[in-house]
Amino acid sequence: MPNPSIKDEDVYQALRDQGASKEKAARIANAKAAGDKPSRKGGKASPYEDWTVEALRRRAAELDVSGRSKMRKAELIEALRAR
Repeated sequence: MPNPSIKDEDVYQALRDQGASKEKAARIANAKAAGDKPSRKGGKASPYEDWTVEALRRRAAELDVSGRSKMRKAELIEALRAR
């Protein structure tokens, strides 16, 4: 049974099939249904490559990434993007 809060059920299901969380899939599906281009919205933060290692470690701590204190910059970026 379709969820009435989801505006584009097909996009939602496709995103869920790709492994997106329910919240993320709903947000993108509803934005696309409204005519927005979610991939172009937001994204105000600079890319992780521009961050310092300390800033990456603080962000990793917020997301409870284990082993972050011993990770190199590339490893931190990979771990953060996997979240």
